[in-house]
Parts: sequence; C-alpha cells; structure tokens
Amino acid sequence: MRAEQKHHTTISVRLNRDEERLVRRVARRRKITVSDVVRHAVRQLAENETGTPLRPYDQIADLIGSVADLPADLSERTGERFAQIAREKAGRRK
Repeated sequence: MRAEQKHHTTISVRLNRDEERLVRRVARRRKITVSDVVRHAVRQLAENETGTPLRPYDQIADLIGSVADLPADLSERTGERFAQIAREKAGRRK
C-alpha cells in the first residue's frame, strides 16, 4: 500500500546573501533541508501571529503516511514482540 503523496507548492523567495547564508547554516546545523527551515519559520510566524501554538499533530502532519511499502501489521502484537525481544536480550546477558 503506497502512502498518498502530499501536494507541495513551490514559492520563490528572494533573499539577500546574509539571509541565504543564515538559512543554509541553520539547515546544516539541524541536518534538515533549506525548505524545512523555511517551512518551520513560516509555522513559527503563524503561531506568533495567532498566539495559538500548532497542535502536535499539526506539527508532524507532513510526516504521517510518508513511509511506504511497510508491512501492514507493524502495530499488531507489539507487546508480545517487545517481551520476546526483552527475553532474548536477557538470555544473552547471562
């Protein structure tokens, strides 16, 4: 099952050299894309304007469904699987 692709719009923004360097530096330091830096800045500006922080869901909404081709049953029987892994690790420590 493939995750539905989220539509993105391209917006051109003119930055002076110092602004560009700043955005690229933040992206490198956070190990994210320049686009992610700009999206984050826009979200922060929107929160400051409205005075209402985005819900945690809204902050990660672009990540939900972004992984494709994984088994459909990953969340089934997780407690049992975790207990099995813990038992195996405990057995190796002895």
